Amino acid sequence: MPVTSTKNLVPISDLREGVVILKNGSLRMVLEVSAINFELRSAEEQTAILQGFQRFLNSADFPLQIVVSSRELNINNYISAVDKIVESAESELFRIQAVEYSRFIKELSSLSNIMSKKFYVVLPFYIYETPEKTGLTQSLRGLFKPKEVAKEVTDEQFETYKNQLMQRAELVYGVLVGLGLKITPLKDEDLKQLYYNLYNPTKN
Repeated sequence: MPVTSTKNLVPISDLREGVVILKNGSLRMVLEVSAINFELRSAEEQTAILQGFQRFLNSADFPLQIVVSSRELNINNYISAVDKIVESAESELFRIQAVEYSRFIKELSSLSNIMSKKFYVVLPFYIYETPEKTGLTQSLRGLFKPKEVAKEVTDEQFETYKNQLMQRAELVYGVLVGLGLKITPLKDEDLKQLYYNLYNPTKN
């Protein structure tokens, strides 16, 4: 079987102005969404949040993807920083409290993995709004016959498609901000880091 280059298996063709261009010519915009502590809200607030999220889903007349990224958090550097504070503490009371806090964190991390979670909304734009099939069969076939030549997207096409994505992002932004969430569109460097971490899963 011929050797397949790793880059042929990655569907990304380019990153430009906060937009991911895939090899099939379609585009993606990724919005990072903050979290809220739902359990601490009153019953009325919880109902309002659920109704708002329902309106958000019903108002979207385009496909979107909600992604939750969970990664094991490496807190060794944090613990080291706390220990240094303990060593340099002048106040005996503060030092005792810091020691107890450091011990608590170490015991907690030894009992279970401490996870960090990030939430994203991925907005796609397909040429002619006709998504390609991406089922299991097609995905496996792509491993053995990867697309070597990416579809070209002209500057004029890119601007047109990007404007469509921006309109969708504004709709998502308006609804989710109303739920008390903070929305941050990922820029090129953020996208590079995100995709690198997805393809290279390690502790944060």
